Amino acid sequence: MQKVMIVGAGTGGTAILNILMESESLFIQCVVDSNMEAPGMQLARKLGMRTGTDWRDQLDDSLDIVIEVTGDERVFEEIRQSGRGRFLLIPGSVAYIIAKLFEEKRELIDKLKKEKNKHDLIFNTTSDGMIVVDQTGKIILFNRSAERMVEVKRENVIGKPVTKVIPGSRLPQVLQTKRIEVNQEQELNNGRKIITTRIPLTDENEKVIGAFAVFKDITEVVGLAEEITNMKEIQTMLQAIIQSSDDAISVVDEQGHGILINPAYTRITGLSKDEVIGKPATTDIYEGESMHMQVLQTRRPVRGVNLRVGPLKKDVIVNVAPIIVDNRLKGSVGVIHDVSEIRHLTKELDRARQIIRTLEAKYSFADIIGESEEMQLAVEQGKLSAKTPATVLLRGESGTGKELFAHAIHNASERKFNKFVRVNCAAISESLLESELFGYEEGAFTGAKRGGKRGLFEEANNGSIFLDEIGELSPNIQAKLLRVLQENEIVRVGGTKPVPIYVRVIAATNLNLEKAITLGSFREDLYFRLNRIPIHISPLRNRKGDIEALAKHLIQKINQEYGRNIEGISVSAIEKLKQYHWPGNVRELENILGRVIIFMKINETVMEAGHIPELSEGVERGTDNSIPGKENLPQETLSITMDRYEREVIKQALINHNGNKTATAKSLGISVRNLYYKMEKFNIENYSTQ
Repeated sequence: MQKVMIVGAGTGGTAILNILMESESLFIQCVVDSNMEAPGMQLARKLGMRTGTDWRDQLDDSLDIVIEVTGDERVFEEIRQSGRGRFLLIPGSVAYIIAKLFEEKRELIDKLKKEKNKHDLIFNTTSDGMIVVDQTGKIILFNRSAERMVEVKRENVIGKPVTKVIPGSRLPQVLQTKRIEVNQEQELNNGRKIITTRIPLTDENEKVIGAFAVFKDITEVVGLAEEITNMKEIQTMLQAIIQSSDDAISVVDEQGHGILINPAYTRITGLSKDEVIGKPATTDIYEGESMHMQVLQTRRPVRGVNLRVGPLKKDVIVNVAPIIVDNRLKGSVGVIHDVSEIRHLTKELDRARQIIRTLEAKYSFADIIGESEEMQLAVEQGKLSAKTPATVLLRGESGTGKELFAHAIHNASERKFNKFVRVNCAAISESLLESELFGYEEGAFTGAKRGGKRGLFEEANNGSIFLDEIGELSPNIQAKLLRVLQENEIVRVGGTKPVPIYVRVIAATNLNLEKAITLGSFREDLYFRLNRIPIHISPLRNRKGDIEALAKHLIQKINQEYGRNIEGISVSAIEKLKQYHWPGNVRELENILGRVIIFMKINETVMEAGHIPELSEGVERGTDNSIPGKENLPQETLSITMDRYEREVIKQALINHNGNKTATAKSLGISVRNLYYKMEKFNIENYSTQ
């Protein structure tokens, strides 16, 4: 390292000092100036350099270069004479030139630095990743976007082969082929997807000196494309749902102009797309106000509005809701239900319910109303019978609730989760009843279904079957029923193979079976099989204390059926009901209460005695009645009037035939068994000519 002394510490000397400070091959040994406060002297002292006021004192054989920048030629000559070749003396003019050159160099370096900083700024601030490799495939440039995408730091990759950092990189192939690769997809190790362009770098002699890759992260773009695809799929699905909906759908914009309808809309309203799209929302209204316009004004949905729409004048129910996106009203959507279709579906539902009701039990013992001793005894017997598989025989007049007991017994038994089949033996003709109960084989009779048909006993297998009006069975069916009870098996009509069944039989009758046995119309052995657990349900006239509870329960039931809101019944009304004989029992009580509620005013909430019509006592025992049809008939139900008339006709027929039941039945056109049933029903004793 060469030692330098600077003589003169003015502006020029200070500049020389600053320039030489940057040199690694020169060592400034001393700075000399007659003025100790010269700028160069102050800087030298600050930098810890040796200073002096006389250059002669600082001369020694170790100096290699003396730079004279005082500007005084005499000083320069004296130094030259003193040196005599021991060191290199550089005059101030030359030093100035050197200083200028150094200054220009510094400016050039600064300019280059600024340009480099610009390039680095551009290189590192672009969102595209950039990698440059030399001719050996080692990374020499790696920008910040590349760091972010590849997830490695630049200082950890500079100088490393690119294939070590990005396995699968094709930059080495680009170095070999000298071919540009444009917009190539690639997946990085971290799962990011990129689209990259690779370019070879050549010098002026077309020699490859490296390669350059610029790439863009398309992971989000791919995800967005997938989302768009999913949105299109969802849109397609929604469109398919809207188009296939049986409900009419219409959509309007914020101005109330139609923008979408589905085929069901055209079918219900009779309006085509051309008549609706772009037209005001009121176009489809025949009678009423447009709910679309109301919703657009209030921004609130409306439901269940009755309108008439289109040229077809269809009665419809409309639901309309606003379409709000980012708290901005964009329009409204309406759904139109065709009331006629709803009514049709309601009928179908009622029909389905009727079918289901034949296969399940609806009531439990909690539904049996009555605190009287007679009813409580019957309920206890019913609960006891539910715990056993034994056959139950329900005895009682028509309308006392025998079927209600049958439901409750089934629901309280272990069979409650299986079928409950109900059969009214008096409602089905004898010719059909056998095949309905026991089923039939193919070809058993004309019109028989191919493959045969299961009977009601088979349908009720593992469940319960309720045989109402059991006393009306013919002798042939009685014999078959006895076999079912004895052998637990049935034989289909036209078949020979027995079918095993496990069915709980609950029978009911309002006939005197004991009298029927005496007359030979009912089998005694079947009677004993059915009468394992007899339960007698007392008529309402014998338990009038239950009328109040029954009336309150029935009023609530009728409220639901008729859509009324009767809150209760007065004490005087209860007393009036208790004065009646109730030949039709609970069924008649429900009939009377229903008729009263229908004729009560809408603002009346309590049933009073004045609401209840005068009830005829004409069917009470021992009372004398004239045949209806005369003047001043009491106000009573049709069924009561008909029963009273039928009772008088039968009494007169018995008198005419001197009590001969066979002749009486023949004259009336009914069977002897039916005559006994009606005599018991109407409490008619034997009559002879009086």
